[in-house]
Order: sequence, then C-alpha cells, then structure tokens
Amino acid sequence: MDETQSDAPAPAPQPAPEPVGRREFLSNALRLGGGVLVFLAGAPALGEGPVAEGYDWTQHRYAYLIDTEKCIGCGSCVRACKAENGVPDGFFRTWVERYVVSPEASHVDSPKGGLDGFPPIQTPFTPTKSFFVPKMCNHCKETPCVQVCPVGASYRTQDGLVLVDAERCIGCGYCVQACPYGSRFLSPTTHTAEKCTWCYHRVTKGLKPACVEVCPTGTRQFGDMRREDDPVRLAIAHGRVSVLQPHLLTEPQCFYLGLDKEVR
Repeated sequence: MDETQSDAPAPAPQPAPEPVGRREFLSNALRLGGGVLVFLAGAPALGEGPVAEGYDWTQHRYAYLIDTEKCIGCGSCVRACKAENGVPDGFFRTWVERYVVSPEASHVDSPKGGLDGFPPIQTPFTPTKSFFVPKMCNHCKETPCVQVCPVGASYRTQDGLVLVDAERCIGCGYCVQACPYGSRFLSPTTHTAEKCTWCYHRVTKGLKPACVEVCPTGTRQFGDMRREDDPVRLAIAHGRVSVLQPHLLTEPQCFYLGLDKEVR
C-alpha cells in the first residue's frame, strides 16, 4: 500500500504554558476541592516567626492585659499600630469600641476603629454609664484560625503568639471567617491574611508592642508569664480578670481587668 502525504500545513508550535505559582496552584486546588492539600494542612510552619537575632522563644510566654477602667478612647494605640505595621486604610489590627448603656438599652460604636477618638455620645436613651474596650487578636491557645488553615500559614509560636506566614498564605480567607473575635482581614495589598502580632518584631528585641508603648493611661500592658515577678502575670493570677467569649474555649491570652458584662 502506497503512503500518501497530506498537503495540510503542520500545526504551529504552541508556546509552553506559563508556570503556575505556588499560591495560585494552591488556590486553584482549594476551589476544586483539593485533596492534594490534605498533606499540607498539618505541615509545620516555616520558621518560628520574625525573631531578632539571638532571641530564644523557649524562654518566654507572653500575655496581654487590658484595664478597661483606664481606657479613655483617645485612639493613640490605633494610630501607633497603623504607623508601626503599615496597616492599610480602612483596616485595623487593633481597635477601640465604645459601650453606652442604660437599664433599658445599649449602644456600641467604633468610628474608624477609634483611630481619631470618639465624638460626643448621641443616643435615643439616657445612658447610665459608658466605657471603652480595646480589642485585637486574642492569640488563643486553641485557636480556630490555625485549625482551619489548609496550608499551615497560621501557626502558634513557642512563646505564645499566633502569627501568619505570608509566604505560605494563599488568601483563601478561611481563617478570617473562623476567628470569633473579628481580628483578621485579607490585606488589599498583599491579598494575604493580616492580624495583630503584638508587634513580635519589637518584642523579640526586648521592646513593648507599639500600642502599649504609647498608651497614656497604662490601659494596655504586656508581660512575660515565665517571669514570676512580672506585673501582668501577678495581675492575671490575683486580679478580677476575664476573657472575651469564654464559652468558646479558645483560651485567649488577652486578658481584661474590669470587663463589663455587656461586652462581647
């Protein structure tokens, strides 16, 4: 049988496909149901956080204390956090809420996260008391955000902080939805999860978090629970401290002095 040759032109060579980045690959896998991610869910996080040279995280265990009876709602802490950490406009790693209450009703507001302080109180009822409550990531021991992260980007350090590895984060938003305290957001710049880190880059150098440093009334305090004489440790051990939403059993490491029953 004679061979015949086709007059049809040979197909044009196709360009090689663009390589898919790790983050894009994992995002696509998530959208498709991603069984490939199962092995990553329990993967150890890269490193132990942005520690300073020579820092030994095994020698520390940090906790945060907020005295709600001292907060004046000035917003200095929010401004300091924004400046120190480059927080995008419209988002907050820490914020301040104002509670205005009476026996009949209550009102909670946080204009611009308390960044510029608070305007005069205007409510349809006559308040019997008002107070301010700073909030942030609670750095929980049993944190939902770490449990739901499919790639190990959210993790807890040995000295007690919950951090995000931006190199691993794929911006799926699972941790944002899982946080019961509303302390996480997806950065519009990096498209990765962001939150309060207690200024870990400062803490590992022996400095205080920026919000603690600038607080004019001593509302915010930061301490090391491995130091027996630490004022924060002593206050937590002997003061009337509480945590937000204790029924969730997340074991927050952000403690409050004088927290009112109206606060959630």
